[in-house]
Amino acid sequence: MVSAVAFLPGTASARPAAVPDAPASASASASASDASSMSYVVNVRPGKGSSERAKKAIAKAGGDVVIAYDKIGVIVVHSANPDFAETIRQVKGVDSAGATRTAPLSAQSDNALESERPLTAAEAKAAAGKASAGQDELEPLQWDLPAMKADKAHEISLGSRKVTVGVLDSGVDDTHPDIAPNFDRGASASCLGGVPVQKDNAWRPVAGESDHGMHVAGTVAAAKNGTGVTGVAPGVKVASLKVAEPKTGMYYTEAVVCGFVWAADHGVDVTNNSYYTDPWLFNCTTDDDQKALVDAVGRASKYAERKGAVNVAAAGNAKTDLAQDEIIDKSSPNDTTPVPRTIKTKDCFDLPSQLPGVVTVSATGAKGIKASYSNYGHGVIDITAPGGDSTKYQAPNPPAVDGRILSTLPGGKFGYKGGTSMASPHAAGVAALLKSTHPHASAKRIKELLHRQADAMACTDPYDFDGDGKVDAVCEGGRNKNGFYGVGMADALDAVRK
Repeated sequence: MVSAVAFLPGTASARPAAVPDAPASASASASASDASSMSYVVNVRPGKGSSERAKKAIAKAGGDVVIAYDKIGVIVVHSANPDFAETIRQVKGVDSAGATRTAPLSAQSDNALESERPLTAAEAKAAAGKASAGQDELEPLQWDLPAMKADKAHEISLGSRKVTVGVLDSGVDDTHPDIAPNFDRGASASCLGGVPVQKDNAWRPVAGESDHGMHVAGTVAAAKNGTGVTGVAPGVKVASLKVAEPKTGMYYTEAVVCGFVWAADHGVDVTNNSYYTDPWLFNCTTDDDQKALVDAVGRASKYAERKGAVNVAAAGNAKTDLAQDEIIDKSSPNDTTPVPRTIKTKDCFDLPSQLPGVVTVSATGAKGIKASYSNYGHGVIDITAPGGDSTKYQAPNPPAVDGRILSTLPGGKFGYKGGTSMASPHAAGVAALLKSTHPHASAKRIKELLHRQADAMACTDPYDFDGDGKVDAVCEGGRNKNGFYGVGMADALDAVRK
């Protein structure tokens, strides 16, 4: 899966900043001349001087610079020269360089998303009739809010308007009644192709595009306005950093780098990353190309954290123990033909969830145990949050009717999805509440509070999610830190208490 959506059975204005150095001809979309071109990242020492020296070598090697992020020393390049990466790696001052994909810019594959359904009119009507005073109409269907005490937290605080959560994902529809009141246009942009664009509301979804980012945005900050659903932090702002290709759903390195840098330079306090960076499920530092991707995304995420952003990411949905020494990856590369490989976890990383400093989130279902699909791993998972599960496995208590997560969809609609993609924005919402309570706290401090305030959860032992008598996964660690739940369930109520 490109994004961390699970395949379940049956089922005040942001601070402005200068745009990074880019040629006037830079475009966020592939042109006819890109038919045989590949996209690359070239990593050099941060600083304009290093970039300028590298640009000369890039041109000599047959590369066209798309954009240079001088602050972190990452340059995005297009080249039709099949030897470009190998050639540029030999240049003095180049730390690493590699292709960001295995298919030419004009040839990308599709990745369908499953495990979702729209909210029915009958369910909406029934929920509205059960809403109590102070609840939004559909809130009775949101079992996930009380699971992390967000409903109690909202009695104290909805979060601060001075806090913004950046959603690095597919586009967000800022005209939706539950998103419009909290949308931060100044911090929003499309980053497709690695180039930030705000013109013509480029952050919005287009026809046929995944509604994934829209669902994530609502989970974080859907307004508490009497209608629709309620976000974990319904008083904070949400920004759209569009990093997923509309036609293919691919999250490529150049777009992810752009998203982190743009968020950092535009006052974003928390980033949510419910995806892995395509085309590799794991990027191995023993491979020259993949090492460059780890380097580029790592530099961008660290830059965002240095500028004050807490980076939160989904753990993934392959029900895999990420702490084991070796993992068989059968899905990479996912933009051409996958070739099964065995990766060593000490050398290979899911980007950005396994990067240093990133908060890695596993998912729980309505019964409060690890979701059937959720990845896990002692020392890998930092914290857990509701991501939903098959209603067959973890049915919620009435009046909720679906074991997945209800949130916003484009066009003023609502629907259910399940996955660690849905867990991550719950944790990001709690981080936003913490930043609201502690406005001057550093990203490091917010993460410390997020971990310290989490409700400890012991290992589920035995773990048999489908009740067939067979153990489906083994949890390692103690009550206060383990492979299923990390330090425990993110706690929204403690986040708003001084």
